[in-house]
Amino acid sequence: MTDTLLQYAFFQHALIGSLLASVLCGLVGTYVVTRRLVFVSGGVAHASLGGVGLGAYFGFPPLLGAAAFALFSGFSVQWLSRRREVREDSAIAMLWTFGMSIGILCAYLAPGFITDLPSFLFGNILSVTRADLYLLGILAAIAATIYILLLRTIVAVAYDRDFARTQGLPVHAVEALLTALTALSVVGCLHMMGIVLVISLLSVPQMTAGLFARTFGSMALLSIAFAVAGCLGGLLLSYWYNVPSGATIVLLSILIYFGSKAIKSLLSGLYGKSPA
Repeated sequence: MTDTLLQYAFFQHALIGSLLASVLCGLVGTYVVTRRLVFVSGGVAHASLGGVGLGAYFGFPPLLGAAAFALFSGFSVQWLSRRREVREDSAIAMLWTFGMSIGILCAYLAPGFITDLPSFLFGNILSVTRADLYLLGILAAIAATIYILLLRTIVAVAYDRDFARTQGLPVHAVEALLTALTALSVVGCLHMMGIVLVISLLSVPQMTAGLFARTFGSMALLSIAFAVAGCLGGLLLSYWYNVPSGATIVLLSILIYFGSKAIKSLLSGLYGKSPA
């Protein structure tokens, strides 16, 4: 069955896209989860719908609009929270709903685009194109390079930004760099997972990895492994049962998390330390 599937270009694209997205989101999501920025990433993802709608209405590529809106939202949240004039959660909610409302209005005003809107909301991994693969590949290579060159600084910023600042580390520059990378990661995975579900790749595998990892680096590597398992398993299940791929990947990833948690609890009960 698998050999037969690999003969089709759309399945090859989906397979490669799953691997690239797993590497990208495994790395970026480790920072997101460690810094407790999952809600921020969710806001950026939903706000990007505004760029999709503007692209459809004015006739430029929707992904380009999504990238611009995602970057604008990410940096806006960072700027507003730093000024302390607006609470971070309030800023996220405002930008989230602003982007969604712009996107929905433009989608209704753009002739014929409303029928394409679900593909951006929920994604379809079997519709991944060669251009999507190039984008994911470039972003994954950039993320890997940044982590290799700046790992110790990223770890310091992720766990204690105030301490990192006292050590003279470029905290604002690293935060800006990773904010941009997070926003572009969301956009790169839109065709695969959609706006509604993409946040799962930046959080669920990392939560699973956190059950076993003891260091930031091991958490990133395990996150990639769990993301690959969820994406490939969900891809096969969605094809076999003819169900939406994005939702299947998310559901399987969550089941892997709870299964891993149960296994860890069982092992802790069997091999835990005996009372002193």
